[in-house]
This record gives sequence, structure tokens and C-alpha cells, in this order.
Amino acid sequence: MILNDFRILTLMDWLENDLLLTVISIEPASSDASFRRYFRILTPDGSFIVMDAPPDKEDILPFIHVAELFKRAQVYVPEIYQSHLTEGFLLLEDLGQHCLLDQLNNNSVEALYQTALASLFILQSSVDSQTAQLPLYDSALLTQELALFEDWFLAQYLDIEIPTELWQHLQAELLASALAQPVCCVHRDYHSRNLMLPAYAPLGVIDFQDAVIGPITYDLVSLLRDCYIVWPDAQVQHWCLQYYQRLVAANMITCSAQDFTRWFDLMGMQRHLKVMGIFSRLHLRDGKSTYLDDLPRTFNYIVQVSARYPELAEFHHFLVQHIQPKLG
Repeated sequence: MILNDFRILTLMDWLENDLLLTVISIEPASSDASFRRYFRILTPDGSFIVMDAPPDKEDILPFIHVAELFKRAQVYVPEIYQSHLTEGFLLLEDLGQHCLLDQLNNNSVEALYQTALASLFILQSSVDSQTAQLPLYDSALLTQELALFEDWFLAQYLDIEIPTELWQHLQAELLASALAQPVCCVHRDYHSRNLMLPAYAPLGVIDFQDAVIGPITYDLVSLLRDCYIVWPDAQVQHWCLQYYQRLVAANMITCSAQDFTRWFDLMGMQRHLKVMGIFSRLHLRDGKSTYLDDLPRTFNYIVQVSARYPELAEFHHFLVQHIQPKLG
């Protein structure tokens, strides 16, 4: 299949000659929005996942560090069995082929989301932000992420410009809201494709290598306003306020429900603007065009939230007048 790929030949050499594994088969395990690749290998001792992270493009040390942090916090992550730091290979536990997204429907969603929210609470309450040694989700990083929307989605994908004053005002609103929030460990991609349902555990968490210390609503909105599936807004608000009460009871926040909701909404807008840029870049630069199918869903979140806040009215008008017609 892929044995003409030099990286795969090097990977197979590591597995068979260094680790002395008998590899019966090797197949792609999942797609990824980065340069990392994942393969499922079958051996007489069972199946494993192998990460291939080219060292000139990806660093596997953050993955190893965050995996240990989450494991100590009792968040279920794949066991790391072996590593080859020089080549960028990891041999990982196989959590199976069923992610949360595959199992979600109107009958299952309540129980599955409660499990996902419970795991998120463990992550937020049990990983010590003071000692975690993770990067900060600070103003510079938030601004850098927002630039993806302007550079890749607006300029390169749609070939339109946003008025400078409007863009500066929007960024100021979103950054102020994000930086006003209490901070905790943030997975940064806590959504239905990165939550696995192994047969032997309630929930497994993957793709956590970009974890940071940042706003407390970020992972919550990633899950509840998922770029890959949509739920009725009233239900989302219910889950959001339910989680707010859990944080209040744990003395992790002291804000009002209204303030928390605004944080949640604007944090979601920041994330979705970033994602619009990333999906466009994946299409234009990396040839991964399937993500374009998720642009309308992600864009609709931005439109809906911008309509709720008077301070975002001008941006909402820009979205409806200049972007919506081009997305169809």
C-alpha cells in the first residue's frame, strides 16, 4: 500500500528490527490536520497505533509531556509503549475505531456528552496550571490564530478584505473576553473526533499535543459547538449552564451565568474564526479539501453569535453582506 514511502520503510524497520514486532498489516488509522500521520498495525499480540511525526515538521515531545500530565490527572489517554525521538515515531495503545462523532444521535447524545463533560471537568480541575509547564494561551497566540481567518480564509480563499478598523475592533473584543476568564489546562481540540469510545473505558482522549494554559470556556465550546456536528442552540445553552454550575460548585469560577455565557459565545467565535482559516489552509496549501465541507457549519456558528451582541453588529453585517453570498 504505502511501502514505497521512505518514512514507512524506516518506520517498519524500527518496528520489526528494533522492537522485534511481527507486523501482519499496516493501514492508515486516521487523517490529521497536521503533518502527523497515524497507522494501525496488527501483530500476533494485538493492534497498536503508530504515530509518524516527521521531525523537521513536528515535535513529539509535547505529545509525550501532555500524555503524562493527563494520565496523572486520570484523563484516559493512549499508553505510550515505545518512542523513537530522532525519527519522530511513537508506538501507542490502540483505543479502537469508534470516536464520539460516529456514535452520536438524538438518542445517545445526552449520555455521551455527559461522559465527555465529566472527562473535561477532570482535565480542568486536576491538571495544575501552575506546574503543568504548558505554553500560555496569551494575547500573542490568540492574535496569531485570528490572523488565520484574515490571511487564509478571507484573503486567499475568498479574495476579499475586511476593513481594518472593523477587524481591529473585533479582535479587541474577542481578546478582552478570552483574557478576562480564569485559566486552566486547555486541550485545544476537545471535540467529537478526538474523543474515543474504547470497549474497556468510558472515554479516551487523543490529539492533545497542543495543550496550553488558557481560558476556561475554550474546550467547552469546542465540544458543544463542534465543527463536525450541530445541536439545537437551546440544548447547547442547557449543557453550557449545567457545566457552569459544576464549575461554580467546585469554586473554579465566581462569575455570573450571564458573563460565563458571553465568554462561551465569544470564545467560540474566536475558535471558529481560527478554524475557518485552518480549513482554508488545509485546502489551499495541503490539498486536504474535505474540510471545506465543514466551512458552512462553522460559519453559521459565527453568524449566529455575532447576531446576539450589539458590539458585534458591524461584523455581523460584514458576514451577511460579503461572506455569506460566497459560501452559498
